[in-house]
Amino acid sequence: MPLSFALENEKRKIIKIGGDEKIHHFLESLGFVVGAEVSVISRVNGNIIVSIKDSRVAISKTIANKIMV
Repeated sequence: MPLSFALENEKRKIIKIGGDEKIHHFLESLGFVVGAEVSVISRVNGNIIVSIKDSRVAISKTIANKIMV
């Protein structure tokens, strides 16, 4: 399921990242790699704040839809 559908404070593992090479590189630089553990902290105006590798990152719902957990 896409990360955008995950419940808040539920730890999930990334199983696949969709999109083109530019999106892969951008997400990889933020720590979004296959096998990484991620959890949704909150949702604000269509954006999603997630916790990944001891950091908090805000991503758009469009980007979150490309991350399968």
